Amino acid sequence: MSTASALDPPRYPGDLAMWLFILAELLVFGVFFLAYAFARQHHLALFEQGQAGLNPLTGVVHTVALLSGGYAVVRAVAAIRRGQSQRCARWMWGAVACGAVFASVKLAELGAVFAAGISLSTDLFYMFYLSLSGFHFLHVLLGMVMLGYVALKAGRGGYDARAHDGVETVASYWHMVDLVWVVLFPLLYLLR
Repeated sequence: MSTASALDPPRYPGDLAMWLFILAELLVFGVFFLAYAFARQHHLALFEQGQAGLNPLTGVVHTVALLSGGYAVVRAVAAIRRGQSQRCARWMWGAVACGAVFASVKLAELGAVFAAGISLSTDLFYMFYLSLSGFHFLHVLLGMVMLGYVALKAGRGGYDARAHDGVETVASYWHMVDLVWVVLFPLLYLLR
């Protein structure tokens, strides 16, 4: 039986400061997406030529890695809500591993792009591709650091069924990273 009354305000998972940060980041990415759409509309042939040089299978691997990490984070939150701190830690480490897969594949992809002599100044498509990919990549790295911290703390019993805001806060951030990628993947790799 729940102890919450009808007069209690709704409870949102995680920390309010993180939600404000997430909203600010989504706003920044949203502006990027609008600028990309505007530029693509006016330089369609250039963007299609640039996209043809990208491997959509790489984007699929990125997507599977991030969404698998999102699943692991959901399982971690479910575990800590049941008071299973060690299980929560294992799921968080699983999410870190998924982030590492994403990061490894992205580094290899970016390495090949740079090895081909492509840079931010190559053309408008690659300016957007490198900026958006790089900005998102930094968010993945930050997420991995936060997931690792929470995994360590959970493994040491730092959270329990009643006090686990840190787990929910990091989970909320990681889901934002997933959400942004779900928009970026088709925008950069598939849209024709």
